[in-house]
Amino acid sequence: MRRAVASALGGAAVFVSLLAPAGQDPVPAADSAPAFPAVNYAVAVDESASLAPADMKAEKAAAKRIALGDVSSASHVTVFGFAAAEADDQRAVDPVCPRTTLDRAGRETVGDCVDKLRSRKESQGTGTDLPSAIRQGVHDLTDGSDPSEPRVLFLLTDGKMDVEDSPKYGDPAHRKAEGEKQLKEALKDAAAQNVQIWPLGFGPDPDKRQLDQIAAGGFRKGCVALPSATPRAHKVSGADDVGTTLEKIFAAAHCLRHEEGPSKRPPATLEIGISPLATVGSIVVDKGDPEVKITYIDPSGDEIPDTYGTFKKSRFELAGGSGTVEALKIVDPLPGVWKVKAEAPEGHRSLPVAVSVLWQGELRGALTMDPPSPQAGEKVTVTMRLQTREGYEIKDPSDYAGLRVRGELAGDGFSPLPIDLADRGKGADPEAGDGSFTGTVEVPEDADGALKASATLTASGLRADTRDEDGVVAPGELPVTAALDLPDADTNPGDTVTGSLAVHNTTDSEHKLRLSLADVKDGLLSVEPHEITLKPGESGTREVKVQVAADGAFGDRLGDDGLDLAGTVTVTDTTDDDRALEREPLSVRVTPEPGLWEKYWWVVVAAAVVLVLAGAAFVAWRRLRNKRKDPYGLMLQLLSEDGRVVNEHPAGHGNNKQWYEFTVVEAHRSPRIERRPHGQYAVQRSREGGAVLRRKGSGRTPLVAGGQVQLTETLSLALGEDTRPSRNSRGTRPRPTTVGAGPGDSGNDSPFTPYL
Repeated sequence: MRRAVASALGGAAVFVSLLAPAGQDPVPAADSAPAFPAVNYAVAVDESASLAPADMKAEKAAAKRIALGDVSSASHVTVFGFAAAEADDQRAVDPVCPRTTLDRAGRETVGDCVDKLRSRKESQGTGTDLPSAIRQGVHDLTDGSDPSEPRVLFLLTDGKMDVEDSPKYGDPAHRKAEGEKQLKEALKDAAAQNVQIWPLGFGPDPDKRQLDQIAAGGFRKGCVALPSATPRAHKVSGADDVGTTLEKIFAAAHCLRHEEGPSKRPPATLEIGISPLATVGSIVVDKGDPEVKITYIDPSGDEIPDTYGTFKKSRFELAGGSGTVEALKIVDPLPGVWKVKAEAPEGHRSLPVAVSVLWQGELRGALTMDPPSPQAGEKVTVTMRLQTREGYEIKDPSDYAGLRVRGELAGDGFSPLPIDLADRGKGADPEAGDGSFTGTVEVPEDADGALKASATLTASGLRADTRDEDGVVAPGELPVTAALDLPDADTNPGDTVTGSLAVHNTTDSEHKLRLSLADVKDGLLSVEPHEITLKPGESGTREVKVQVAADGAFGDRLGDDGLDLAGTVTVTDTTDDDRALEREPLSVRVTPEPGLWEKYWWVVVAAAVVLVLAGAAFVAWRRLRNKRKDPYGLMLQLLSEDGRVVNEHPAGHGNNKQWYEFTVVEAHRSPRIERRPHGQYAVQRSREGGAVLRRKGSGRTPLVAGGQVQLTETLSLALGEDTRPSRNSRGTRPRPTTVGAGPGDSGNDSPFTPYL
């Protein structure tokens, strides 16, 4: 029953796995301090007169979103506005935020200074002096700054260069040409000072060709050697897209990941996901109205009680809570879907609330080579499995989008060979998109001695990682061979997974084998036995057990969805210079210990099924019993003193207790039987055959076929031929004959017709 019910109702969820880097001791999260690279950046905001109020509002919000959303407390930001100086009392640039360190205090103040940006009036300079904006940005980014920090200028404009009314560009007839010349010089200086420029044009007027020229003219080397990190221009159609697009540009320049969430008017609850790869992230909320109140709820359903401090091993820091844009920075965030609850008083619910996430993470890998001790000329399979800094397996392709994996096999006696590692589900790779990159390479015939397989992971927003796996070229047939079989298992904390190890010792000496477990966070899994001794010439199978840790070892990671633990079990011949004989991947799905309902639901369901069946059987039995007692079809005969049949009456169906009630009318003149509720007499069938007669105020008397029961001094009751149709009868019930019937009792006018 349990298997049947489970088969009908069962289902499976997809879980996150726990791993640790191959060949290294795992480091618990609490003992590691993630590093968040700092960036020195400036934001140049167009203030020209062509800007509509909505455009300026969008630019301010966009500048706040990237400043408050930065994940590094060591980054620096400068914000200034620009237009053009068209008179002696005017200036092209309006500094509003001097270089500010984005620590807790700096993040609180930067939102206020951004609000000082203004839309210029006709008398304040209406042009667009791009050379001056670039020179100001280069100055702010280089003056007294750390040259090791990346220097990035974000340039927001709704138009194209316009300096034809600026006297500093010389004679009016030559100002346009002079402006273009100075733009090239400013870009050349930016490139020399290692300043990247990321232009963002919005509205109908931006010159995309000119924006491309600006992006290409600055420093071209990004934060990582990937095309996505190389500066390029962007253009959007309207102010509504400025904030989101600038965040994407900022993420690309800063090597951050960006996730855009929904937008709704308050009151509303918005959801946004944080990857298990994230070591630090910022949930950025563009409230539109400072009166909107935001509450943050983590993936386990707990409300963050304090937006400054530590909660469940994560550190929180809120900035901008009193303004139109706020951001919650989280160090070591709990991965999963976060909820952002937006509430607002009446009169402050007209503007939508938008949510996004900027995050940075560390990507590591576990590298294996199969076989670990190949012979020269043998083909080996190299696999790189992705994991987080804490050792959690990564399988969602969106988490490592844009990843580049480079592999190589090196060793004594041959030049390094490249390995094409891919996650395409082709060739040696068993499944596409599962976070395991696999490739094959043939060991050269002249290889002799040590081997080393290596792989490097590179992705924007994720710290690069290189892994090595050492091996040795086998001289010929190995003295001891081993084959490990560990089944994939669904378990609970504290359970054991059992497998088998087939071994064969071809020598006449004793060998000792060591079993070890790697690539999994320390304390989550263990393997037994630790050591096996093989006798000379021994061949056989040994039992191997993998023990899953108790519930407390998983902490908050073991939610309702559970976890997939994955590791590598290595079998080493310690007698043969610690030669690795076998490396077998292990996959164990761990779900929380079920509660009483989860553990015994099948018993409840089975009991319910039994009760339903028992109830159905009881109802069927009652129906059958009642059917057997139903008097329908009994031919009741009234007999005179001399035994003559004076009246025949076919009984109809009985009441709910299957009694057919009747009385005898005109007993002395024209006796006949009539159906009467609560009549003087009642009959029902007997299980032994015949019927049972019940008299009102008296007992019950058997009425058998061929017998009779005295009713009155002159009348008796007997049973005639049963008129109930047989089961095989397809016709209608035969019409009974009536003997001695009274007036009106013939044919369809019989007084008992209504009771049939």
